[in-house]
Amino acid sequence: MFRRRPPSWAAALALLVPLLAVPAGPARAAADPPVLVDFDSGGIPSGVYAWGNDTASTPTLTIEPGADRPGAPSGNQVLRSGYAISQWGGWSQDLAATQDWSPYEGFSFWVKGEGSGRRIFFELKDGGTGPGAAELFESSFTDDAAGWRQVKVPFASFTRRADYQPGGAPTDGELDLVAMWGYAMRLPTAAGTLEWDQVELYGTAPPRPARLTTDQPVYPVNERSEARVSVTVTTATGAPLEAALSVAYRTGTGTATPGRDYTPAEGTLTFPAGTASGSSRSFTVKILGDGGNEVAETVPVELSGAGTRPPAEPPVIVINAHGLPYLDARRPVRERVADLLGRMTLEEKVGQMTQAERLALAKQSDIAAYRLGSLLSGGGSTPTPNTPRGWADMIDAFQLQTRATRLQVPLIYGVDAVHGHNNVTGATIFPHNVGMGATRDADLVRRAGEVTADEVRATGVPWDFAPCLCVSRDERWGRAYESFSEDPALVTRMTTVIDGLQGHGVLATAKHYVGDGGTAYGSSTTGDYTIDQGVTRVSRQELEAIHLAPFAAAVRRGVGSVMPSFSSVDFGDGPVKMHAHKELITDVLKGRLGFKGFVISDWQAIDQIPGDYPSDVRTSVNAGLDMIMVPYAYPEFTSTLKAEVEAGRVPVSRVDDAVARILTQKFRLGLFEHPYADRSHQADVGSPAHRAVARAAAAKSQVLLKNDGRLLPLSRDAKVYVAGSNADDIGNQSGGWTITWQGSSGPITPGTTILQAVRDRAASVTYSRDASADPAGHDVGVVVVGETPYAEGFGDVGRQGRTLELSAADRAAVDRVCGALKCVVVVVSGRPMALGDLSGVEAVVAAWLPGTEGAGVADPLFGAVPYTGRLPVTWFRTVDQLPINVGDAAYDPLFPYGWGLRTDPARDRLRAARDELAAGDGPARAAAAALTLALAGRNWNADGSVREARTVLAALGVAATLLERAKSAAYAQGDAVVSVARDLAQSVGRRPDLQARADHELAAGHLRKAVDLLAQAAR
Repeated sequence: MFRRRPPSWAAALALLVPLLAVPAGPARAAADPPVLVDFDSGGIPSGVYAWGNDTASTPTLTIEPGADRPGAPSGNQVLRSGYAISQWGGWSQDLAATQDWSPYEGFSFWVKGEGSGRRIFFELKDGGTGPGAAELFESSFTDDAAGWRQVKVPFASFTRRADYQPGGAPTDGELDLVAMWGYAMRLPTAAGTLEWDQVELYGTAPPRPARLTTDQPVYPVNERSEARVSVTVTTATGAPLEAALSVAYRTGTGTATPGRDYTPAEGTLTFPAGTASGSSRSFTVKILGDGGNEVAETVPVELSGAGTRPPAEPPVIVINAHGLPYLDARRPVRERVADLLGRMTLEEKVGQMTQAERLALAKQSDIAAYRLGSLLSGGGSTPTPNTPRGWADMIDAFQLQTRATRLQVPLIYGVDAVHGHNNVTGATIFPHNVGMGATRDADLVRRAGEVTADEVRATGVPWDFAPCLCVSRDERWGRAYESFSEDPALVTRMTTVIDGLQGHGVLATAKHYVGDGGTAYGSSTTGDYTIDQGVTRVSRQELEAIHLAPFAAAVRRGVGSVMPSFSSVDFGDGPVKMHAHKELITDVLKGRLGFKGFVISDWQAIDQIPGDYPSDVRTSVNAGLDMIMVPYAYPEFTSTLKAEVEAGRVPVSRVDDAVARILTQKFRLGLFEHPYADRSHQADVGSPAHRAVARAAAAKSQVLLKNDGRLLPLSRDAKVYVAGSNADDIGNQSGGWTITWQGSSGPITPGTTILQAVRDRAASVTYSRDASADPAGHDVGVVVVGETPYAEGFGDVGRQGRTLELSAADRAAVDRVCGALKCVVVVVSGRPMALGDLSGVEAVVAAWLPGTEGAGVADPLFGAVPYTGRLPVTWFRTVDQLPINVGDAAYDPLFPYGWGLRTDPARDRLRAARDELAAGDGPARAAAAALTLALAGRNWNADGSVREARTVLAALGVAATLLERAKSAAYAQGDAVVSVARDLAQSVGRRPDLQARADHELAAGHLRKAVDLLAQAAR
């Protein structure tokens, strides 16, 4: 999924309304308003910086003379911002510590405009742990005149930014002013120059009223019960009340009928002078029973009082829907769907088709007001605190709002848990998919899906935007690590992750349909991306064979949702955006493949379809999209889709099909019966048992590329010298999509770094990140190098100078250590990298992005488990070969697809497989007999390697033929048989094309073809 690019600001314009403030009590005296920055220091002031979606969109900031500003002193200086913005950009001033701005009236600055007529937004950063995690409140001005002007905006006129909020930001929706982190100026999507000066606060704040809140915004109750409403009074300063407050309450007019559905209530709650801020009083409302089966009915609660500010979300009592067929869990899902769909209005149906980012909500009651069917957390969009309980509390609060709707349809909440529940601090982080593909272990992949589902579900999330079933065909792609392999046969085998997720109660999403891994380098038109979201130019036959096959397997496994790709497909008559591709979504996916789930769009992806917004909406829905990830423009989307249906441009039948598909999955997940988080397993998030599975996955993902002189495994008695940028960095080894969208370096979440794991294994360890410490006196060097985190197009090669080369620091560390010691180079990366001359390096390990369990890297390094992983992608010799893939006519890689040296004896592998097969069906027992002949002592060397290759290969061929007919044999036994033939081919080192094709045949289940190809390569 694409993440965190703030969209156009059009949606925010409609939301610019002043905040209500009711004066109460004496005004707070303000000191002289502070100047935040005046630019007279001679250089760019500390904390002031520019930003943008790419380098070209990042404004150029300079300090220039500005004596022409009205009222400016001689020698005055100003900030000039030159800009040419394609998507978003601007400049900010971040404060080193929070400031209290509550004594002042508003925010002011001088700006020298161009008379462009453009709307320019600016925002304040309120609360949170820092400037990057503050709640954002915005205002704007129009550049309608050339020259200097002073902009003065009262704080009461700022509104919460509706189109974007940073991950971890507060969500109270109030500009509290007591912990301000600074401000930002967002420049137009255009080119121009603006000058700025004298950013300051002004005036004295009006009196601030006491705030009224209730313990819940929504009170769902059944008939013949009562609702108890607790009202809390909080002063602006946190001090006790200076004077008594009286809060009047009454039940208002809703859809429930007073006297029949409830007994009206009215009264006063008294808070005497001296009452502590945060004190509460309560009242009850009696709910009656009318005996009928009906939808939910509402009873609004009205609160008022002199010197008070009413709740931001007006509270409401809801009498739950009851007695209707769709609420009866004993009925078949199809019957429940039909009953519910038949009761829905067009507005309710459109709401079910809408998915908003949780930070986009102008207020939580919008969930009910717009009848939203879904919310999501994009990468890095997390609650505060970012804990399992914090997640459950947040999502339960969202679900509570759905109780206020007429039909009480629950939300389905989605996250990108793409390698574990990776947004949650402390969760178990698995290797990214490229590493999981290297394990070749479909059962382990399924188990990883189970662990992920258990942790996701424990936080209240029922829907995962995973797995990515892309078939990555070019390592220059910034999403290459999201792919299990370049081979569709292997990706297809790894669809077992769907069973793991859905078998443990979490809806899986097969993405990105279809062809996202085949985009041509240079075809992207998104920002400065070079390949991500580009164009896949293929024939229908090639698309079917390479890119569609894993999705067909996912449909057979019953995957509940499918997400189209940002990319386009070009069959020769021009590119068509996948979100507009009716042939592939409706005719192929839903038609020929028989997909019964629902199709969810990617992040704001329909906006990339050519045409205006109504055209985007009708084209995508008519193409077969069932739910649209807006993610910010939910008011605009719902009104637009409703208008398109009413105009007849989107058939009602298409809407009904979409909503029926969505409701079916909600019923199957049990959300109607259990909408709230099951917190009973929150202690399992990041538990030792779960981390043990991730550790095993990391260990099996390690691919031994080179092992001259059998350097590996290392002795635990060895004196080890460790160096390199990725040796001691949990963020780097976890990669993108970890805690935040792009990921980041450093100790971002609990886990074990590779260095820590080596220290746990080796008797003596010296660590020098840059290899500046003297390596003398050590037995072996371990240099851990590779990439730093990125996600999606940010990782595209060619974007802002990104390459597949090791950094200069990593290259220097390799040269220093391997020039002085026998050494192993461990490459931590999301894809193959240019390794250069390996003649002075004894051993090389591809560690991929192993996640939080660095012990999994150290386990095979020191022989606790053998190296068994194999390359899921071709390791290029030079970048000029890219793209290079198994099956290419010209194929001369550094290491072929399927390459992987092993450190366990071949004879032991074969003997274990023989013993397991001997207890199977007839073909399995016959295969065991063939292996018994191969296992004769004369065919083997003392170290367990093959002596008589011809004899052993012949027996392996016979066994492979029999295993293809055996029903009792597992993949692992066939894999062991083929692995011995692979050992022989790798020892010879010829015909990489045959070795790669053999691994493809093995993944496809053709064991005899695999053995024959390897036997040919071993000659």
